[in-house]
Amino acid sequence: MARDLSRARIEAFLEMMSAERGAAANTLLSYQRDLDDLHGFLAGTQVRLDAATPADLRAYIAHLAGQGFKATSQARRLSAMRQFYKFLYAEGLRGDDPTGVLDTPKKARSLPKIMSVDEVSRLLSLAETEAQMPGGDRLARLRMLALLELLYATGMRVSELVSLPARVLDEEGRFLTVRGKGNKERLVPLSKSAIAALKAYGAQKAVEAAAAGQPEESAFLFPSAGKLGHLPRQVFARDLKDLAIRAGLTPSKISPHVMRHAFASHLLQNGADLRVVQELLGHSDISTTQIYTHVLDERLRQLVQTHHPLAKQAKKRD
Repeated sequence: MARDLSRARIEAFLEMMSAERGAAANTLLSYQRDLDDLHGFLAGTQVRLDAATPADLRAYIAHLAGQGFKATSQARRLSAMRQFYKFLYAEGLRGDDPTGVLDTPKKARSLPKIMSVDEVSRLLSLAETEAQMPGGDRLARLRMLALLELLYATGMRVSELVSLPARVLDEEGRFLTVRGKGNKERLVPLSKSAIAALKAYGAQKAVEAAAAGQPEESAFLFPSAGKLGHLPRQVFARDLKDLAIRAGLTPSKISPHVMRHAFASHLLQNGADLRVVQELLGHSDISTTQIYTHVLDERLRQLVQTHHPLAKQAKKRD
């Protein structure tokens, strides 16, 4: 009898969705499959579909997770449940909506792409070699080297990097003031190689301006004739991918943002404090910075899976 009653409730719900909401046939089939699955799970625990409690529904979501359903699939099932129990409540078939206190399953946060120390070294070495070559557009090559050295030394956002003010060239010392999100300023340290690249770029910039008989009027360190007044980040990203190709790296895995990730993960890999890395990156919430610890954890797991003798034996048994 309970089975028949539950089936009748589902059919009534589907009729309402079709007649009043104009739900498409595929949508109705999806709702039916989801609710039939929920009904089957609850029947196995001796719980009627229309009498399920929040705890029963949480157990079902946990069951889906245990079956390997992704958060997006769990959320879709929960959406069907919400519609169904709201219908029962609106029709007076139960006195509450048990889905009202349920949280939507959160999607797992994807881990950022990370460059290895060797990959960063190959990029920087090639940029330095090309910057020292005579002829051609030497200023552009020195600019690329300065951009890369600054990016890897500071972990700046690409928008912060390309819009640095020209007065940076007049500053002395090992620190740089960066204006980030929310117009907040932070100090970031410069490496010796970044300082050297910056000076070489500034010197060449001054030489070429003098040779052209034009004063350096731009307010930006990396000026451009475009409407922004400074080098567009898309242009830098494109030039960086071209450099990656010349360095024998996969261009789809290289970007200014990935180099920012590399800065953070390499610091943590070498024992830097998470709070310090948070300050350097300009993150307002440390949970944003903690994603890099997950990257390191995942790399360690892969390392063990690849090299540990017992892990290798387990793979052979599988």
